[in-house]
Amino acid sequence: MSRYIKRTSKKAGAAPVTLVHVGERKLDKTRITLTTYDEKSTSTTALQDAAALSGLKRSAGKRLWLNIDGVHDAALVESIGKKFGIHPLTLEDVLSTRQRPKAEAFDTYLYIVLKMLKYDSGTRAIKSEQISLIIFPDLLISFQESTGDVFDGVRERIGKTGSTLRRESCDYLAYALTDAIVDNYFLILETLGQDLESLEDELIDSPRAEAMQTIHALRHELIFLRKQVWPLREVVNRLTREESAIIREPTRLFMRDVYDHTIQIIDTIESYRDILSGFLDLYLSIVSYRMNEVMKTLTIIATIFIPITFIAGVYGMNFKNMPELDWRWGYAGVWAVMLTAVAGMVYYCKRKKWW
Repeated sequence: MSRYIKRTSKKAGAAPVTLVHVGERKLDKTRITLTTYDEKSTSTTALQDAAALSGLKRSAGKRLWLNIDGVHDAALVESIGKKFGIHPLTLEDVLSTRQRPKAEAFDTYLYIVLKMLKYDSGTRAIKSEQISLIIFPDLLISFQESTGDVFDGVRERIGKTGSTLRRESCDYLAYALTDAIVDNYFLILETLGQDLESLEDELIDSPRAEAMQTIHALRHELIFLRKQVWPLREVVNRLTREESAIIREPTRLFMRDVYDHTIQIIDTIESYRDILSGFLDLYLSIVSYRMNEVMKTLTIIATIFIPITFIAGVYGMNFKNMPELDWRWGYAGVWAVMLTAVAGMVYYCKRKKWW
């Protein structure tokens, strides 16, 4: 439940635009990486601290990608904001990792909040990390909560001579990062689909009590996944439709493709939720069917033994004046009658297809 209801006690009672980190601290030290590129060259540099940003200059024809791993350092985020003229409300949102995916346009830049997800097959849990993108025409600043991301493919394309990323402005880089995050959603759904197939085989072959826990866990993760992905549809749709000085018309065409992928992901999530609901019904039906089979077998066995129990009860009453007690073949005759009764009951049940 903590993933749905987030505590923001640090912000309670604070003045507006108070720069305080809200969320889990995932790194001991913030890491800053600067990538500079154009059509002819590219370079990547690790900056030691915020002081290294003071000498950073933007030149014509060069595009900059400034990536910050770790957003717990409010002083660093504030210094970046002052350096590049970023509104304090944007900085406040960067430091608060409980944001909903959104897009906000300012006079000189565009601010986008995304959710990067990772799926752990061992625990069947989805982990979420907030990605904040601040987009200028020649500069993109990305904030991540921790190291490790899904942007390796983007970095490789920046390093290739003649790639589209090297020729385009930073709005195209923002598209590439968004597309990488959305593509990773497909990988998560593929893994979830494999888990659903395994669960279905297990339910059909030998349903166990643990299957209920697995169904509940997967439904929980799908609800969480839907919560993270659903607002992204509005974000991408806004980027494709609204006029903006940052997002150019050619890039909007690529954003439409991301929008289509987002719709497809949401449809798949809804389908998976319906499948899991069907699994729950299937599990209960199989368990009920097996219970009925057991009860039917026990009922048939009890029914078969009713006549021989009656005969045994009659001859166990110990009355003196029972003529059958003095018969030479009385014992064998009683057994013959009981076996005949059993055979007759079995034949009757088989003929009625009760067994």
